[in-house]
Amino acid sequence: MSQLYMMFSILDRNKAKKFLNFYQESGIQVNLSTVTRGTATSEVLDSFGLESIERILITSIVTGENWKKVRRGLREKMSIDVPGAGIAFIIPLSSIGGKKQLEFLTQNQNYVKGEESTLKDTKYELLIVITNQGYTNLVMDAARKEHAGGGTVIHAKGTGMEGAARFFGVSLASEKEMIFIVVRREDKNNIMKAIMTEAGMESKAKSIVFSLPVTSTCGMRLPELSEETPKEMTGESIS
Repeated sequence: MSQLYMMFSILDRNKAKKFLNFYQESGIQVNLSTVTRGTATSEVLDSFGLESIERILITSIVTGENWKKVRRGLREKMSIDVPGAGIAFIIPLSSIGGKKQLEFLTQNQNYVKGEESTLKDTKYELLIVITNQGYTNLVMDAARKEHAGGGTVIHAKGTGMEGAARFFGVSLASEKEMIFIVVRREDKNNIMKAIMTEAGMESKAKSIVFSLPVTSTCGMRLPELSEETPKEMTGESIS
């Protein structure tokens, strides 16, 4: 039985290809990358004689056992501990929508399915949807039917998509959009099912959806249910 994690790597953009090759050699076949930038002030950069460096954010799915090997390789082979080289960290996954999607994201990692995340007391979940470019509205329309709020979209380029035909019988484009949606935990399953039904692998969107536990929120426009809060105010149906 293995625990699944979402791995985030923030790296020098010029070294992205090197790290992506390392991840694939380590059994992490599917990776999504997007360009970002650092926040160091010009004074700090000037004092070290450095130019502003573009960063790349790589997101991947990794098992707990494989993370131990990858972390060791990041330190010993990729020298990630050298100042300025980058950072990698993991967050536990709650669930992935669909058995084939799970197999696709964990291929070559010897994943044995167990229970969902041990963080059972969370009120919210972060849904991450990987979809073909141009289908964000289809995904969000499906999510809103089950009372989801707004989402945040990041354009990303996928690697390892060529292996999709073995799992889904279709090819996947490399140009992707990642949609981040924070939802109530009790609404999570219905929203994920709606996305899989209307924007999943049988649609042109070819979406994959999974969730991460959210331990605390602030500023969310998701009204908390209480005895004083009428259901009409929550957007939920009244039985």
